Amino acid sequence: MLGPVILAASRSDRMRRLISAAPVTKRVVDRFIPGETVDEIVPIVRELTDRGLELTMDVVGEDITTPEQAEAARDAYLALIDRLKALDLGTRAEMSVKLSMFGQALPGGHELALANVRPVVEAAAAIGTTVTLDAEDHTTLDSMFAIHEELRKDFPQTGCVIQAYLFRTEADARRLAGAGSRVRLVKGAYKEPAEVAYQQKHEIDKAYVRVLRILMEGEGYPMVGSHDPRLISIAQELARQAGRKPDEYEFQMLYGIRGDEHLRLAAEGHRMRVYTAYGTDWYGYFMRRLAEKPANLRFFVRSMISKG
Repeated sequence: MLGPVILAASRSDRMRRLISAAPVTKRVVDRFIPGETVDEIVPIVRELTDRGLELTMDVVGEDITTPEQAEAARDAYLALIDRLKALDLGTRAEMSVKLSMFGQALPGGHELALANVRPVVEAAAAIGTTVTLDAEDHTTLDSMFAIHEELRKDFPQTGCVIQAYLFRTEADARRLAGAGSRVRLVKGAYKEPAEVAYQQKHEIDKAYVRVLRILMEGEGYPMVGSHDPRLISIAQELARQAGRKPDEYEFQMLYGIRGDEHLRLAAEGHRMRVYTAYGTDWYGYFMRRLAEKPANLRFFVRSMISKG
C-alpha cells in the first residue's frame, strides 16, 4: 500500500528537502549507497571482488535538465571506467546506466542520450567489460530498446533490463532472448498505471516466472535481478530444466540487501553480481529502495525514531 506513496515522494522536491535534512538520513542511505566519489567506491569494489562477488556500477542521478548535466554524467562514468582499468577486473565490474541521466528526456533526447552513452560503452569495452541499460518508466522504453539495438551493432555484449510488471515484457523477452544477448529481469520499481502494468504482488510474481522461463529457455544470458528467496529457487530450477550451467546465467542483488545471500550464492559457484550505486544525487534511488521492500522502509523508520 505504501509503495505508490513512496514513489510519489521520490518526485517531490519538498520531501527531498525534508529527508535530506534529517540527521539520521546519511547513516541509513550509506546502507544502500556506500560512497559519493570514485575514491570512496574503489575500496568497495576491491572488497567485494576479493570476496568472490561481481559488480555492476551505477553513478546515481536521473533528473537531468540541461545538456551540460548530461555531459557531466557521461564524464562521471568515463572517470569511473578510467579508475577500474587499473584493477583489471574485466567483466567482474560492469556499468549500469539510466538513459535519463544522459539526456533522454531533453529536446532531441533520444539522439542526445545515444551520443552520450556511446563513449561510455566504447570505454567499457576497451577495458574488457560492458554496460547494461537500465529500464525506467514505460514511456521511455521504446527509446531505450532502440538505443540498445543500435549499440549492439558495434558492442553486442551491451545488456538491457526488462520489468516483469509491465504487460509488454513477455513479448520483449521473446524478442531479446537471442544468442549473445544479456538481459536483466527485475520486478519493476516505478509507479505505473493499471493500463500498462500488473498492480498486485502475486500477479507480478507470476509474470516474473513466466518471463524468466522465456529467458532461461532462450539463447541469451539471463541476469536474475531479485532478492526474493522463492524466485531465486525457481530461477535455479528453471536453469536446471533448460540445461544451463552455473556460468550461463547470474544473480543480481542490490548492495546493502541480503549480503549473506550474496556470499552464499557465490560460495555455491553461482555468478553473483552486486548492483552498487554511488554519487551525491542519491534521493530518487534511495526512495525506490524503500518502495520496493517493506523491510527497507521499516529499517529507515526505526532509525529515524531511534535517533530522533
